Amino acid sequence: MNKRAFIKVSGAAGVSLPLFSIGAPKATAIEELRVGCIGMGRMMYWHVNGLMARTKLVAVCDVDKTRREAEQARVNENYGNKECAAYNDYRELLARDDIDAVCIATPDHWHAQITIDAARAGKHIYCEKPLTHDIDESIRVMEEVQKAGVVLQTGSQQRGMQEFRVAAELARNEIAGKVLSIKSDFWGPGRPFDLPEEEMEPGLDWNMWCGPAPLNHYNSQLSPRGVHEKFPMGWRQTIEYGGGGICDMGAHHLDIIQMALGMDKSGPIKALPPEGGGNDYGAKLVYQGGLEVTREKGFMVDFICENGRIQASRGQFQFEIDGKVVHKFLEPSDGSLAREVVLTEREYLEHAKIRFPQQKKGGHTQNFLDAIVNGTQPMVPVEAGARSAICCHLMNLSYRHQQEIGWDPKGLMFTSDVPSEWMKGARRDYEA
Repeated sequence: MNKRAFIKVSGAAGVSLPLFSIGAPKATAIEELRVGCIGMGRMMYWHVNGLMARTKLVAVCDVDKTRREAEQARVNENYGNKECAAYNDYRELLARDDIDAVCIATPDHWHAQITIDAARAGKHIYCEKPLTHDIDESIRVMEEVQKAGVVLQTGSQQRGMQEFRVAAELARNEIAGKVLSIKSDFWGPGRPFDLPEEEMEPGLDWNMWCGPAPLNHYNSQLSPRGVHEKFPMGWRQTIEYGGGGICDMGAHHLDIIQMALGMDKSGPIKALPPEGGGNDYGAKLVYQGGLEVTREKGFMVDFICENGRIQASRGQFQFEIDGKVVHKFLEPSDGSLAREVVLTEREYLEHAKIRFPQQKKGGHTQNFLDAIVNGTQPMVPVEAGARSAICCHLMNLSYRHQQEIGWDPKGLMFTSDVPSEWMKGARRDYEA
């Protein structure tokens, strides 16, 4: 299907695209894969570096002309040619039959729609976390990606970090006994958009930036001006375009907890706001059997077990069993993080029944590319990513409405008497 026909059929971003025939990737080696990148902000800068080194990066897309053309020039300079195309509309990129895979690093409110459209176009997908902006999107993304038969890697890179992997393995194998409760530290819920209006950035397609989300006025905290080195917190903190800290770092930590509990295909049965109300620490996710995950200040993941405690943050690890700290790295004076983690593996996990994939050289991106050419599942496939996102959305809903939210992880539906509209976030009827 040519570009003109693809755009005409797709119409509005929310309209179904035609199904493409999907089979083995055109390329049989990673260096032959042809990749397009969508959303050329700071996170994508690092993805571009990795993809240029391993694949043929042939297209970039961004609604900001300055960033789009800057990344196009950087890619062409790297390859010493002018073969990288630049697009304002991602659907033009997806219409290219010669592209095998896409990398998506837009703001959260665009993740699901671009992912669905990419799956329907037969592209393999790397999409940053959180995979979706609301629960309904999580359900639809799982359905569409599984139907298309493409590889999807969720950008939950924390699964590849040794301190989190080993912590999850210790918990999953009950090395310190049954997990009794879990604590996790991350920022709070999103808030309604309230930023003042600023003069529009030249070359920015603001209608397309807002896309399926509400069309608010421009503020540079949402889309920083020009090429920048920021991870914009403006849109991350809003409910219209992000999901606050819960959908930011919370998405990473809750993903580790889901993995440790063996819940990649399931999830919690309820979400509770803090007992005293408000948006501070104290919100909980509750799993079948009563296990509680509490948002609380401390480690990023903290497993309290019958006979010990397993704690991990980025660059930190501590394992206590039978009242004694046997391995820890919390500060430089403790020696080496790698040493403490490796010793823990040797002493406690050598014969463990359940082990998680280890990150290879090249990291999360390499894992995605290997999955494409080998026909295997990546480290964080679509269901794991979508269900971790649901955890975030449930907690955000409990904060926003200050009430218990009952959830059926098998039937993917509310069990509380709450409006069905809560399954969907803020959206508008949008046409490009």
